[in-house]
Amino acid sequence: MTLEQIFTDKTIKAKAKVKQIGEWLLEGTLPIDELMVFSEKQPKPIKASCIEAIEYATKKQPKIADETVFTFVTKSLKENEPGVKWESAKVIGNIAKLFPADLSDAIKNLLSNAKSDGTVVRWASAFALGEILKLKLEYNSKLLTKIEKLADAERDNGVKNKYLGALKKIKK
Repeated sequence: MTLEQIFTDKTIKAKAKVKQIGEWLLEGTLPIDELMVFSEKQPKPIKASCIEAIEYATKKQPKIADETVFTFVTKSLKENEPGVKWESAKVIGNIAKLFPADLSDAIKNLLSNAKSDGTVVRWASAFALGEILKLKLEYNSKLLTKIEKLADAERDNGVKNKYLGALKKIKK
């Protein structure tokens, strides 16, 4: 089955599509760069599903992501589609530890999305920023204050708890 076929097959539920593509990535039967190229030519909801498959795979095996994947999801944080934003943020949360020297653009885009009207976008941004904060890198001197302010201003408890959990872990 090809990517085109899986996305046009109405008998397969969205989560099953994501899982199957994620498994292909993990098995190495689908090159991750092929999925990224495919996603760029798709409507935004399908692109979001492609990034969700990358998130599924990187959650289990972060090292399948290379610099190209990191750059792709960092840029995708700036898109208008909420699903693309939150899935990209979750991928960054999964793989940030692999790119400690290259996080400034990701941090900038995540901080922008942390002010989104969408709760899920804010939650995913909080997750990724928290994962970056836990790495205890040079970014923390500026990031710590920003995350504390975001946590104080956050009105959704789920999002606030993502920030507070990261802050608690770094202050141990």
